[in-house]
Amino acid sequence: MPVPAALATHYQQLLGLVRPWKIADINLDILQQRLDITLEWPRGRKAPCPECGKRCGLKDHLPERTWRHLDSMQFKTFLHCRIPRSECPTHGARTITVPWAESGSQWTLLFEAFAVLVMEQVASLNKAAKLLGVSWKEAQTLRKQAVRRGLARRSIDEIEYVGIDEKSFGKKERFITVLTDLTGERVLDVAPSKSSESAKTVLTVIPEEVRQEVQAVAMDMSAAMEKACREELPAADIVYDKFHIEKHLSDAMGKVRAREHKRLMAEGIPIFKRTRFLFLRRKERWSEKQRAQYRDIKREFGATRFSQSRIGRMWAAKESFRPFWNYVSKAWAEKFFRHWYFWATHSRIPELIRVAKMIEAHLDNILTYFRHGITNAFTEGMNSKIQEIKSAARGFRNFENYRIAILFYCGKLDMRPQK
Repeated sequence: MPVPAALATHYQQLLGLVRPWKIADINLDILQQRLDITLEWPRGRKAPCPECGKRCGLKDHLPERTWRHLDSMQFKTFLHCRIPRSECPTHGARTITVPWAESGSQWTLLFEAFAVLVMEQVASLNKAAKLLGVSWKEAQTLRKQAVRRGLARRSIDEIEYVGIDEKSFGKKERFITVLTDLTGERVLDVAPSKSSESAKTVLTVIPEEVRQEVQAVAMDMSAAMEKACREELPAADIVYDKFHIEKHLSDAMGKVRAREHKRLMAEGIPIFKRTRFLFLRRKERWSEKQRAQYRDIKREFGATRFSQSRIGRMWAAKESFRPFWNYVSKAWAEKFFRHWYFWATHSRIPELIRVAKMIEAHLDNILTYFRHGITNAFTEGMNSKIQEIKSAARGFRNFENYRIAILFYCGKLDMRPQK
């Protein structure tokens, strides 16, 4: 039964269908709440070769294919078509390009664009799938196609600074390696494990000629990552991340407090009970409760006794290291460190001495901070975002799905399909 001209024109306009494509059939199923629209290329009409664009005669038609389209009101909408093949004298039989979908896709361009928008706003793939009316597997395929599209369009022609870090993937201490563009504030790629080979894998995402221009890479004190960076980024300085160094000092502070608190408790002195976060947080960030707690320690334990205790001396050493990062001159920063190092290594606090010697052994790659001023703060922020992605998905069993999710939300990719 021929489709009424007015109805055909109506749906042709809604679909944005360009001539000579036309609507051959429309079937509305009220019970199934489904709308099926059949499209066709007019018989006898020449079609352009997808390779050279030359208009050629038709060879034949492929079996009918179906594409999911945006819903029409409350009705799921599907497009159907037997796509013709052109007979090009140069390239032979070629399937012509359809204007409503990408090659090989089972969804229209408009549906894929809408799906990307929904998934960008909904962290849980299960919830996004329900909103879109597709299965979880189909939603995962849509996300993979979006990332593939975004990576194909992505430009990596100029990168000044990069950050590389590790992130927990799952149980049994499994890790992933994350590479970030610190200037462009985006994740460039992710690789399984935290080995030197994994670091090389993510670094080679950057074109070789661009790698030669990278000025510095921010990282923690990982020998495996440093080895990979030396090989793949020959002109880049290694900048050990200041937040990792401060973490080592904080860890030492925690161990000293725990050991001394245990010893004092044995003597019946509970003054350092519930003070773990007091000595880990910066003094200027203390809450009123913590300020009062500190006043109680000085009053009841004694200000002089506290300053001479291992907890007091460890805390003073940790806090006194902070001005190191405020220097502008590398030479003055090194001079400051030498004074601090002498004090720390003569403190008779084993945990502090170990950290001081570790910093001294890596000082060259710490002082590069004063040339470039970069940290892995953005990368650490991305690690928090990645943790949110993992939590929303209730974890990942498959690394590739994890990588796709990270690039989808953190890669700053242009993922929407274009006509």
